[in-house]
Amino acid sequence: MSLGKIVLGTLTGLAVGAMLGVLFAPDKGSNTRKKISKKRDEYADNLKEKFDEFVDKVSAKAEEFNETVEQEIEDVKGQVKEKFKAKA
Repeated sequence: MSLGKIVLGTLTGLAVGAMLGVLFAPDKGSNTRKKISKKRDEYADNLKEKFDEFVDKVSAKAEEFNETVEQEIEDVKGQVKEKFKAKA
């Protein structure tokens, strides 16, 4: 299972649990709605932050992969040139 799915599942579970806890708490309706709204905003911010971190990690790995591939291509080009020089 990918890291993104684990993070998303965990955050979703926490959000649902918090919402249910607030809904079943003995409080006035307006206070409950405020609490739900506040928690929703907190979880949305947290989810966005985690998603941004995930995207940054994936981007860094992709950049690292590209650099490795480019280096390998240059190495192969050099080897091919050397073989042609040796045969000439």
